[in-house]
Amino acid sequence: MKKEDKTALISELQNKLGEYSHFYLTNIEGLDAEKTSELRRACFKADIKLIMAKNTLLKKALEAKGIDAAIFDALKGNTALMLCNTGNAPAKLIKEILKKEKNNPDARPQLKAAFVEETVYVGAQNLEFLSTIKSKNELIAEIVALLQSPAKNVVSALQSGGNTIHGVLKTLGERAE
Repeated sequence: MKKEDKTALISELQNKLGEYSHFYLTNIEGLDAEKTSELRRACFKADIKLIMAKNTLLKKALEAKGIDAAIFDALKGNTALMLCNTGNAPAKLIKEILKKEKNNPDARPQLKAAFVEETVYVGAQNLEFLSTIKSKNELIAEIVALLQSPAKNVVSALQSGGNTIHGVLKTLGERAE
């Protein structure tokens, strides 16, 4: 491959990495055409971009983006890049696929590493944790809901108390006549 072609591919990988806030490095080696197509369809439905990349080109793109060097150890063998904007979507997808293949110890895809919420996770042992991780938007929504809950309780207590006081005053006013 010519140097210009490699430079163009590295630039394209950098652009893809810039478009998405999270990525997973997976091993899909050994998947036949049917299972690869199923994986691509599942990724499409989950709004995940699946890209095959050469490890050396991917490493150069990651270096240019300033990604932590700890992830470079995972760039061995066959590597597929899963890009997404929801941090836990690829982990849930991988977990779901592996659940279907629970009797096969060599089931694919296998998690090699992940870059989620600006943190690097290396190794398949992190799959369970990554599937439960919440995005920043989900955490913000939970915090807002928690903050609104006491305010709603106070407002509702004041409104019900106001109605009660109004009812008592009305009864007393009618009684005095």
